[in-house]
Amino acid sequence: MRITNKIIQNNSLTNINRNKALEDKLNTMMSTEKKITRPSDDPVIAIRALRLHTNLTKATQYYERNVKDARAWLDITHDAVENTVDVISDMYEQCVAGSKDDLKPEDRAKILESLKSLRDEIYATGNSDYAGRYVFSGYRTDTTLTFKGSTTKNYRITQQLTPEALQDFTYVDTKDLNTITSANAATLTTIEQDVETSQVHRLRLAYANCSDGALPTISYYDAAGVQQSITVDAADVVSVYSTAPNPYLAAEDSVNGVVFIPETGELILSDSVYNTLLGLKDVGSTQTINEGEIRITYEKSQWSNNELRPEHYYACTSTEDGIEYNGEFLTNLPTDTDGQIISYDMGMNQSLRVNTVANDVYTPEVGRDVDDLITITEQVIEMEEIKTKLESMIEAETDSAKKAKLQERLKAVDKSFSLMADKMQKMFENGITRMQGYLDIANLALTQVGSRGARLDLIENRLSSQVTTFETLTSENENEDAEIIAIQLANAQFSYDAALMATGKITQTTLLNYL
Repeated sequence: MRITNKIIQNNSLTNINRNKALEDKLNTMMSTEKKITRPSDDPVIAIRALRLHTNLTKATQYYERNVKDARAWLDITHDAVENTVDVISDMYEQCVAGSKDDLKPEDRAKILESLKSLRDEIYATGNSDYAGRYVFSGYRTDTTLTFKGSTTKNYRITQQLTPEALQDFTYVDTKDLNTITSANAATLTTIEQDVETSQVHRLRLAYANCSDGALPTISYYDAAGVQQSITVDAADVVSVYSTAPNPYLAAEDSVNGVVFIPETGELILSDSVYNTLLGLKDVGSTQTINEGEIRITYEKSQWSNNELRPEHYYACTSTEDGIEYNGEFLTNLPTDTDGQIISYDMGMNQSLRVNTVANDVYTPEVGRDVDDLITITEQVIEMEEIKTKLESMIEAETDSAKKAKLQERLKAVDKSFSLMADKMQKMFENGITRMQGYLDIANLALTQVGSRGARLDLIENRLSSQVTTFETLTSENENEDAEIIAIQLANAQFSYDAALMATGKITQTTLLNYL
């Protein structure tokens, strides 16, 4: 094959261009420190880069955002629950103080004021929020746990109880002694023998000051699995402030054996109704609710500050706007609010629960127990003040007949005070046990929040390692070592210069040099 000068020139130019292209490529790599500038440069590196970038982006999202959000949510929850533990601990201490039998008037006053302030604080802590989302409200993060200020809104509430909610309650009948004044003290007829105590049965609703226009209904399943119901008759709705009939002593004579006291949110039961409800148990039928369950349906429309919103706890309906809440509680589905779990994604197929629902910490019973303690303490203080007033009146009275009548009242008041003080002591003793139970619940919630925080620490460490690993792999896949590129670029430049030199020498000699 004859090699002409033209062929030599073309081959030389092609080789020079290749060296120039290599030098340009290495120069670009030197400037960008990247192995490729477009996918076509190396499809394998490009595909691997896409996968690594996707994994790095996800890991960074989890590490820099999700972990921080979860940490903030858990920290706020931890602080709120820890504060609640402190409040309940203080309530426990007040119960210990109130259970003593040598309390002075100033001691009772201190206990009363402490209980009132603690009662206001216990649920207010439950309104803690993170970035405008309330942390104890389950999925209803835009709704506070309690009402803010006095509110009028009617709810029809179905409260689900067990026979363990039935209570024996001691009632001290003081007749008209709490109405004693300087003007009527000598004319009242109550004597020491008229003052007595009675043991009554009650079901305490979650709320006081319920509506008296809507009659409560009690429903349950009997031993045969047949649903039964008791509707409180209108004649059985009695005001606790009325003098006749006595609401705590009227159950046996009531139409259906149940007396409803709207102001205190209590249902006083006759012996027969009490025994019926106490004997309820699950008979294993195919009904859609637990046969051992007691359901009480009632209404409430007036709400005071820091009262718990019923939509966070019970199946209820807002009758004004027709919104139904927690209807699934009335089926055979699980009825606890653990179903309203809020979780943050923390990796591939991994999530972490961050929320604690209200029922795990702020049970309605703790507030109602404190209400009972406040009520009995106020009654004892009131009777003690009446006793002191009568003693002063007797000392100042000069008429022997009036003085004798006042002394009769004093004996009755003294007996009432003794019975109430004894009742108060026993209620505070029982309160010690109940507060310990609530403290255990709050401590369990605190432990669970702490456990989630500890797990979040482990997840954060793992994600930190993953981010570092993916960054390293991405760098190794895409980046080039500057020192190596510099050496290769120097070699390419040398090759290019050598090619130019060789080509120049070859092209200088032609056939004319030999003619």
